[in-house]
Amino acid sequence: MAANVGGIDKILRIVGGAGLIGATAAGLLPTWGYIGIVPLATGLMGWCPLYPLLGMNTCPIKKD
Repeated sequence: MAANVGGIDKILRIVGGAGLIGATAAGLLPTWGYIGIVPLATGLMGWCPLYPLLGMNTCPIKKD
């Protein structure tokens, strides 16, 4: 499981996911807002399971 999420992508995932979870916990969004767990987790792990399927990689580190 090589890292495929990097830089600004990682920051946006963490901030967006935490924002969705926070807004849901504060009662500003309905329960679907807990979907923010997905981008938060992928941002923290640095790996997105959808990226290999789409042939994407935003991580600048190349593993040989």
